Amino acid sequence: MSNASPRSWRVIDIVIASVLGVACGLIFWVWNTIGYAWFTAADAVTPGLGGIAVGIWLIGGVIGGLVIRKPGAALYVELLAAIVSAAIGNQWGISTIYSGLAQGLGAEIILALFLYKRFNLTVAMIAGAGAGVGAFVNELFTSGNLAKSFAFNATYLSTLIVSGAILAGVVGYYLVKALAATGALDRFAVGREARALV
Repeated sequence: MSNASPRSWRVIDIVIASVLGVACGLIFWVWNTIGYAWFTAADAVTPGLGGIAVGIWLIGGVIGGLVIRKPGAALYVELLAAIVSAAIGNQWGISTIYSGLAQGLGAEIILALFLYKRFNLTVAMIAGAGAGVGAFVNELFTSGNLAKSFAFNATYLSTLIVSGAILAGVVGYYLVKALAATGALDRFAVGREARALV
């Protein structure tokens, strides 16, 4: 009988988290063009409104946390996704990695507050919002937002939270559910839950 803690990572956890990180990194790479165009257009309408497009860049932490369900998973998947996006090439370069770290920590903190025991839609949305707060804090310092107006930062924070909750939280939750329904995640709790519902 194994003495390993249920919170300990198995080899399969590392492998699947890595696959998810690379897959999310490819999603980020595609979103770098689409999302940035949306971000720029929304920001032109109202400064700070561009945050509404950011949620897809926050999805890695939510997906990683929902699938692996162990400490560090949200951070690992989001950070690896950011590294992949930066390595393939984007307009932000190395700062993408700082973003991934902050966003992953934002989602990770929320999952830790729930003691890695609740993984429903509400928790996914809060984790996505937490990733948005992480993005906001990071950009205060890395993008010079600290020097911008209170109105800009209030708008930006609000839209990051909404975008994180919907595009990372809701979309991430249903992507994981869809993946689990295929049987690809049967070695994980989310896959076994999906099978029990069939």
